[in-house]
Amino acid sequence: MRKAKVLYKGEQAGILTQKDNGSFTFRYFDKWLSDSKKPAISLTFPKSQQEFSNASLFPFFYHLLPEGANKKLVCKAYKIDEDDFFGILLNIAKKDTIGAVTIEKI
Repeated sequence: MRKAKVLYKGEQAGILTQKDNGSFTFRYFDKWLSDSKKPAISLTFPKSQQEFSNASLFPFFYHLLPEGANKKLVCKAYKIDEDDFFGILLNIAKKDTIGAVTIEKI
């Protein structure tokens, strides 16, 4: 099992987990949910107590990944298999993302 904190504008919004069977879950932290001023991180993840699950990496997080030559460079530099999308995300999405969402390895 691998986990990462999901940050929105530098504040901890939730947790993304890859289970041992390869599936994924995302859930918001209670503190984030209880603050009405905090937005959902994405339209695909409305603020809810519900845990979101998916058999593969959620498209929202997948689209934070580099592509093409950049992906190859990242995989070579960090010695990550090109098919290990969560591994790539854990290594590059702490600072190098577009938008307000970043990922921090736990």
